[in-house]
Amino acid sequence: MELTVSGKKQKVEVSESVFDRDYSEALVHQVVTSYLATGRAGTKAQKNRSAVSGGGAKPWKQKGTGRARAGTSRSPIWVGGGRTFAAQPRDFTKKINTKMYRAAMKTILSELARTERLVVVADLDVKNGKTKEAIELLGKHGVTTGCLVSTEPSDNLMRATNNIPYVFVTNALGLDPVSLVYADKVVMTVDAVKQVEEWLS
Repeated sequence: MELTVSGKKQKVEVSESVFDRDYSEALVHQVVTSYLATGRAGTKAQKNRSAVSGGGAKPWKQKGTGRARAGTSRSPIWVGGGRTFAAQPRDFTKKINTKMYRAAMKTILSELARTERLVVVADLDVKNGKTKEAIELLGKHGVTTGCLVSTEPSDNLMRATNNIPYVFVTNALGLDPVSLVYADKVVMTVDAVKQVEEWLS
C-alpha cells in the first residue's frame, strides 16, 4: 500500500496490516473508553462515622434523660457527624491487553487513511517558532482540529502551536487512540509514519 506525500511527487510504501485494516467500531469504542477511564483520578473521598475525629464518649447515659439514646456524637444524623454513604477512592482502570490496543490503533489509522484524514508530509518544521507560521502550516493542510506527529517535534513547532486551540503535537510513539479519534486531520511526517509502522507491526 502507498501513501502520497502532500505537496511532493512522492509516495511512501506502508504495510497494509497497519494502514489498511477493516474498521471495527466496537474495538475502537472499547479501547477509547478504557483509555479515558484509566485517566480518571478516582481520588474523591468523604469521611464515614468511623473516620470523623471525636465521638469517643457516649454523649449521655442510656436511660432517664428523656432524649433519644445516642452512642456517639459522630453519627450521620448529628451535625459534624460522618457521611452515611461516604464516597471512597476507587480505581476506574479498565484492562485492555496490548494486542487489542495495537489492533485499535491500526484500525483507527486505517480509517484515517481511507477517509483522507491522514496527511503525510516531508517535515513539520517552522523557522522562527511563531504562531503565525503554525497557522499557515495548518491552513496549508486544511487542519482546524488536528494532531501533528513527528519523530521528535522541534522546540519551534511546540512553541508555534502552543497558543492554537484544538491542535495537539506529539512524537510518533506518544500517539494515543483518543487524540486520533478526536482529530479532524492527522498530519504525520514520513519518518513518523515509518516509526509508527515499526511500532505497530
